[in-house]
Amino acid sequence: MPRSVTPGPARPPVTADDVALAVRLAVETLSGAPGEAWDERAGSLEWDCWETAEHLANDLLYYAVQLGPQTPPLDTHVPIALRRPRVSGPAVFIEADRAAGPAGLLQVLESCGALLVAMVRTTPPQVRAHHAAGVSDPEGFAALALQETLVHTHDLAQGLGLAWTPPSDLCARTLGRLFPQAPTDTDPWPTLLWATGRAELPGRGRLSGWRSDSTARA
Repeated sequence: MPRSVTPGPARPPVTADDVALAVRLAVETLSGAPGEAWDERAGSLEWDCWETAEHLANDLLYYAVQLGPQTPPLDTHVPIALRRPRVSGPAVFIEADRAAGPAGLLQVLESCGALLVAMVRTTPPQVRAHHAAGVSDPEGFAALALQETLVHTHDLAQGLGLAWTPPSDLCARTLGRLFPQAPTDTDPWPTLLWATGRAELPGRGRLSGWRSDSTARA
């Protein structure tokens, strides 16, 4: 008789509540930055801190928009026009009003996060939508939002001179959903930084290239 195989533990899902928590913690952390620091370079990125936070807000809104149509496109994104305010800066389709200062920028970030949280909560799990990292489901877009929020807040914290260590369980769920080949015997937060090319792990050098996998798992 064939030997029965006991399935391993189920992967904890990424939820809208995870996204809400990550964005809240990011905004709380970033609100402590001095106003003049927002022109500093964000960690290892080529962007300054203002541009990086604006990019993060755009990411969160982009994910929400992909889930919006009754029948989302699977071969390309919803066609909102992008522009690049600075040649070597990130492409965006919304910008924060610089006259409102860093507090206004964080309101934009918080609002974009709230829109994605609402979309993840209300979109049926069988819906699929385009992403360059793989046609995804609402949980996949939630995981992408965690990746972007946790890692870009790390970039921002480096540039702004802030401390940032997100909850280990958020990092673990992000890794489980987007980086299934990542090591599981290391601390989830440094492992996520390693998986996104920002740090080394014992016995594993810093990655020169990386890619998450948002493909729907079922």
